[in-house]
Order: sequence, then structure tokens, then C-alpha cells
Amino acid sequence: MTNASMGRDNFAERFDLWNAEQKAAVKDVVKQVKDLDLEVVRISFPDQHGILRGKTIVADEIEAALNNGVGMVTTLLAKDTAHKTVFPWFTEGGGFGMEEMSGGGDFLMIADPTTFRVLPWAHKTGWIMADIYFPNGKPVPFSTRQILRDALSELGDAGYDYVSGLEVEFHLFKLEDPNLRPEQAGQPAEPPEVSLLAHGFQYLTEQRMDELDPYLETLRRHLLDIGLPLRTLEVEFGPSQVEITFDPGVGLTTADDMVLFRSAVKQIAHRQGLHATFMCRPNLPNLFSSGWHLHQSLVNKKTGQNAFIPDTDDEALSLLGQQFIAGLLKHARGAALFSTPTINGYKRYQPYSLAPDRALWGKDNRGAMLRVVGGAGDPGSRIENRVGEPAANPYLYLASQIYSGLDGINNKLEPSVPVDAAYDTEATPLPRSLLDATFALKEDTFFREKFGDQFIDYILHIKEAEISRFLSTVTDWEHKEYFEIF
Repeated sequence: MTNASMGRDNFAERFDLWNAEQKAAVKDVVKQVKDLDLEVVRISFPDQHGILRGKTIVADEIEAALNNGVGMVTTLLAKDTAHKTVFPWFTEGGGFGMEEMSGGGDFLMIADPTTFRVLPWAHKTGWIMADIYFPNGKPVPFSTRQILRDALSELGDAGYDYVSGLEVEFHLFKLEDPNLRPEQAGQPAEPPEVSLLAHGFQYLTEQRMDELDPYLETLRRHLLDIGLPLRTLEVEFGPSQVEITFDPGVGLTTADDMVLFRSAVKQIAHRQGLHATFMCRPNLPNLFSSGWHLHQSLVNKKTGQNAFIPDTDDEALSLLGQQFIAGLLKHARGAALFSTPTINGYKRYQPYSLAPDRALWGKDNRGAMLRVVGGAGDPGSRIENRVGEPAANPYLYLASQIYSGLDGINNKLEPSVPVDAAYDTEATPLPRSLLDATFALKEDTFFREKFGDQFIDYILHIKEAEISRFLSTVTDWEHKEYFEIF
């Protein structure tokens, strides 16, 4: 018998959880751990927020961990962004109405051995992404990685692969005080005090880039060493703000890359005495909002060709691409909770700010929610959705795009006309707040059909708990506005 924290005997084999490629990779992982003289391997899964959680396994136990799984407590699935448990997990069904969620029992991380890599910033440390299952072999229905797999499967049945590329902005600061005194701990803890690495306000100047280069050089080397397909490192307009773009990837790869990227950036930065944040709009003077622009296209599985390439220069995209646009526009409000899942992210939706505030599209227009790039004969023809924030769970963000676009294709929807004046054209407004986004998701029953009632109720419960905490907090704005005048 195995220790409960190390799963169940031959769990992956008994429930046939690996495909042929994964089965072949298991022996290779065990061999690499030995040949590279690794001491530990981190096994992690992406949680409901796209945050990696897991355990560190000593090298001698890695084969057992791969075959048997690694036990984790189900309360991890009940956390909001303050890591507070927001479901009554000691009640019958754990607040989920599910026997498997009762009493804070176990679920199991089953490593995906094809994701193995070595973390160059950590001493003799390997890393593997995991999927999650209950001890009875059933998939955990709150696995966002599985939700994206389901969306990709439906798209594959329609004859297409999903190709997407990352364009992610974030802030990188010098860490002045981590605020680690006991009275500063909590849920959430007191945020660290930081200072700028560059003043900003000089978009893409080589001078600003060189100021950041000593920090970005280390970041770049480590990110490339773990196999992330970086394309560019850029200085953004805001102080201490940078952008990194990726080569396009197929299917699940892009989302896996995004969660590892965010986690890696924060770890590497911290080891340099820095603080990296993917928070959309930090509450610090003179800073600018950060966005996550998602580039996407479909590839015909039979021909291997980009299905969005138009036949003539008179068309922005192919008919299929236009239908995909129409689906994205139709479900933009309902999908907002997946692309912008934090209260803070909605501060970015401002007119005349290079961020969208309404659901429309345009040809090479950075003011529109959907920017269409490419043309006849251009294999890079694609849709850039500029709606997302860098804190979004990539599995949910991408799944919402795939399902929305497929709805446009299946129902042969026609998009609105492309716009030139993105902020002066009447169109459906995007939600103005996370609360507004919860209402929009409830109104768009399409996502209940695709994600399932159970998952939609689950994610809404978590977000409503966050909103409740926010609404019960007295803000600096309120204190300044009312404390003296009344």
C-alpha cells in the first residue's frame, strides 16, 4: 500500500489515464531525473484561477508519484483569490452537493509526463504539470485544463485545430520591503513595497530597454531554458512595464505555457530581489494597465492550412473567420468573466486607451476589441482579441473563445461591419465591473450548455464571494470622498 499523500497503487494504469505518448514518456522522465542527478521534482496542477499548486517529490519517489498519483486536499478547489475557502466543506457534499468533496478528502494529481522539464533557477529541480482526479478514477469536474480539452475536442470534431499566440504585459519592480512581519500576514497579506526599474513613458526606446536589460536577460535565459517559445521582449509605455510575446502554439500548449510563464516570471524575479505582477492595474502612481492580447486562428486538419485566410484583399478574413468573429462578438459579455476574472481588471476598460470598452471589430484597429490582422495569401491571418487581462485563467479564456467562435460557425452568424472609430461607434458595451460580468454570464445560457451547470455555478460562487468581500470593504476613495464633508 502507498502512503495516502502519494496516491493509490498503479492509479494511472488502473484507470487508463494516459495516452500512448504519455505512457512512453514515463520511463523517459524517470531516466532523466536519474541521469541529470535531480534531487526533487515539483508536480503541480493549475487551479480554478490558473495558479499552480502542487507538491515537491524527492527524486527516489518520482516513479511512484507518476504511477500512483499525488494526494491533494479537496479544499484547494474551494478557494477564492485570497485563498479563502468559500464553500462550507464540512457540510454534506462539501457545499458542492458531491460526495467526493465532503470532509476535505483527497483528490489526486496525475502527472502529464510529456510536460516534464528542469527548472534552471531552482537547485536540481524538475517540474511536471498534472491533471486531477478523484480516488474513484473520475475526473474532477472543476479542472479547467480538462474544460479546455473538451473545447478543443469539439473543435477537432468540426475539423479544425486551434492556434493561438500570447502577447502579455506585466510589471517588474525592485522589491524594497516584502512586508513579512507577522502582523502583515493574512488573507490577503500586506502587499510588498516596491520601486521602479525604469521611469517609462518612452515606448520602445532602446534607452529604456537597456535599463531593464540586466533583469530581463536573466528572465529570458531561464524562460527559454524551460522551453517557452519566446519571440520578443519589449518595453511598454508605462513605468516598469514590459511585454513578452510568444510564437503561436497549437491546442493545449498555449494555456500550459501561460500558467508556467506567469509562475516562472514571479519565481525568477523574486530570486533577483524583484517583484513581478500580472495584476492588471496596480494601485501605484503613474502606472498603466496591463493587458493580455490573444491571437488566434483555426487550421484545417485535412489541409494544414490557416482557415482564416481570405480569398481576396477586399475581405478581412475568410467566411469562416468572419463567422468566428461573429461568435466572439455575440458572447463577448458572457465571456468577460473568463477573460477578465478579477475586480481590478475592469479598471482597464476605458475609452481612447488602446483597450476595448465595447464589442466590435476592425481591420488592424487597436481600439477595437477584435483586431483582424492579415489578408489574402497571408498565412498569419488571425484575430487578436484585446479584451483579456494577464491574470486570466488561460484554460477558461481559450475555451470561451473556442466555444464562442464555434457558435458563430455552426449558426453561420454574420459579424457587424468593421469599424474605424472604435470608441465612437455604438455597440454592445463590455461589462463595467466583475459584478456586471457575473450578471452577463448568467444571462448568456450558452456557456451553461458548454461548460456545464455545475462548473458555471461553481465559478460564479467563487467570484460572488470575492465581490462580497470587496463590497464590504471601505476603500480609500470612500474615505477621502465622505470623511470630511459629512
